[in-house]
Amino acid sequence: MSKETWIPDNVAMDRPNPARIYDYNLGGYHNFEVDRIVAKKLDEIYPDMTLGSRANRAFLRRVVRFLAAQGMDQFLDVGSGLPTVGNVHETAQAANPAARVVYVDIDPVAVAHSIAILEGNPNATAIQADARLPHQILDHPEVKRLLDFRRPMGILVVGVLHFLVDDEEAYGAVHTLRDAAAPGSYVAISHLSYDEAPRETAERLDQLGARSSISARARSREEILPFFDGLAWVEPGLVRQPLWRPEGPDDLFLDCPERVLGWGGVGRKP
Repeated sequence: MSKETWIPDNVAMDRPNPARIYDYNLGGYHNFEVDRIVAKKLDEIYPDMTLGSRANRAFLRRVVRFLAAQGMDQFLDVGSGLPTVGNVHETAQAANPAARVVYVDIDPVAVAHSIAILEGNPNATAIQADARLPHQILDHPEVKRLLDFRRPMGILVVGVLHFLVDDEEAYGAVHTLRDAAAPGSYVAISHLSYDEAPRETAERLDQLGARSSISARARSREEILPFFDGLAWVEPGLVRQPLWRPEGPDDLFLDCPERVLGWGGVGRKP
């Protein structure tokens, strides 16, 4: 990667990417024009899409604060995207400077930029890996170097599982990570869902994803519940993201959580 750019060599700049679209929605600037075009089209179909992304990131921050308060000092963030706005390592290390974080993403731009901003932080790193291949993550040298799977940790799978359209791969990935973690670990998940969304809206969103070569599958609340098999619910269970342990009356969408197209929850491994 050139010193003058955050774009790695050989990255296609004419194809949109979910991590960069999410970055744009969060107010970041590590995205391409093609990502911004798709983001704006998503907002045209569902005007709350950008704010929904921010509500999801706020959910992630609250989860990390909660887990840090439970004594978690190591985090595996799978499908992390670009950790530039409300990122995990800053939130975790604000509570405990010794907290360790490994970001995992399939997008080379996300990984390259993550490594760049983490330079000088010995307790955080990023690796490129496919969430559909959890053993590839667990066996990665950097994961083994920073995380001790004999001790409890926080596993964050936030806003990524809907891009694993095959059920066997999606459920299998989460359950493999769960099985590898020590008792007392936590798994946090948020997932796109069209529950309560108008049918026409759901169809138009899916059509845009197909035209943009972004494969995604929204799942119902009932389809999301099995991701938490083998875990004990942390209150309030699986809820709309704004309702998961809100911090104050001004939290985004707290008064109308159904406007967020998704569910979020946390489970603890007994």
